[in-house]
Amino acid sequence: MNATLPPGASLERTTETLDNAGKLLREDESVETVITVAGIDLISGSSSPSAGLIFVSLEDAEERGSVKEIGAVMGKLTGKVSALTEATFFPIQPPTVPGFSNVGGLEIVLQDRTGGELGQLSEVSQGFIGALMQRPEIASAFTMFATGYPQWEIEVNEERASQLGVDVENLLTVMQVYYGSVQVSDFNRFGKYYRVVMQAEPDARMDPSSLGEVFVKNDTGEMVPMNSLVSLKRVYGPQTVDHFNLFNSLTVNANVAQGFSTGQAIDAVREVAATALPPGYSYDWDGVSREEVESGGQSVYIFILSLVFVYLLLSAQYESYLLPLAVIMSIPAGVLGVFFGVMAAGLENNIYVQIAMIMLIGLLGKNAILIVEYAIQRRRAGMGLVESAIEGSKARFRPILMTSLAFTAGLLPLLKATGPSAIGNHSIGAAAVGGMVSGTVLGVLIIPVLYVVFQSLQERISGPAHDPDAEVPEITHE
Repeated sequence: MNATLPPGASLERTTETLDNAGKLLREDESVETVITVAGIDLISGSSSPSAGLIFVSLEDAEERGSVKEIGAVMGKLTGKVSALTEATFFPIQPPTVPGFSNVGGLEIVLQDRTGGELGQLSEVSQGFIGALMQRPEIASAFTMFATGYPQWEIEVNEERASQLGVDVENLLTVMQVYYGSVQVSDFNRFGKYYRVVMQAEPDARMDPSSLGEVFVKNDTGEMVPMNSLVSLKRVYGPQTVDHFNLFNSLTVNANVAQGFSTGQAIDAVREVAATALPPGYSYDWDGVSREEVESGGQSVYIFILSLVFVYLLLSAQYESYLLPLAVIMSIPAGVLGVFFGVMAAGLENNIYVQIAMIMLIGLLGKNAILIVEYAIQRRRAGMGLVESAIEGSKARFRPILMTSLAFTAGLLPLLKATGPSAIGNHSIGAAAVGGMVSGTVLGVLIIPVLYVVFQSLQERISGPAHDPDAEVPEITHE
């Protein structure tokens, strides 16, 4: 959970709020351990005294009580900590692929290409988030960007600094050392590496009056008090300013609603951006969302390459460019069953379904290869075209049926899987079972017909396939 207090909240106040939230979370039966860290904003990836992070480790699914599903647990725990009005808590699931970002869900980057005020960018983001929340594909959307953080703006009297012989660059360097900190050296001792950091003690830099106790040396070697050259002005602004493609930007995080895929949510964001963003503002993707958008069209090429690879192998095996088409064209019968299986299970076309489809290319192709291979042997031994197709189907019907049923039975436990990876198991199981059943039932009817069609075309081009020395192989049912 990412916790955010009002801008300007102290670290002590944040720590106290996180401790109270940790106590509430530990009382829940689904929680195993809770660790709180103050001063870190996980979503923006920056340090902030008014932000904090809570790591919640859950019990095993069977020990979580009545609520076991991760989304329901997150909602229940968020409801518990919502009683603490001092902060806003956002539950966050880790990203699907570690290393791409700190949080899961969609990451949209809004860009201000007009170079306008940051306050205007914040207003545009709120309108964009409001439009996203109207879409059923989006469960929630938010941004951690805020322009209300209290700040001090440094105003240097350059004219007076010139009169007193003080270089402005030296002046700012002294302020950096006293108020910001500078690493000046390092050393090794006791087998460890230590950094030497220069900075004033906290009590010496707590308020603007401390400027009178900091001095900078002028050209003549005299010490000039800092408050005679610098004044502070109270302003409000963002804690950090991000840039994306060299433009001022901010990140909007969105969680996908249950029952929708990330692809559908990405399409929803595109539709909203086309209408909700004013001229001069654009959007881009970051983290896992960027990888998904850039690689989304590659699945088509993967399927094509899989089919081409199978086709080339069969062409070498059959010494023909036409007979492999009898195998390739039988595969759509199984792909049809994939979509029926996924629809019957109430799932979406995701990466697991696509993996199952690639797997079925090999499995269903194997069934077709068995029938076509036996039919070719009988054709070369002198049997008629239709007769060889029928004999090949009879010879391999029982082995195909037994292996397909055994494979389907082995996939049935995936359909009943529970736990964190249940949806992935259901997707693979439903797609593979549906594809294997339809591919087997329809394949044994379609493959002989395809063989007759393409074998006749082959013989018209290259001549008859009869080999006088060939013998009809013995039919076995192993």
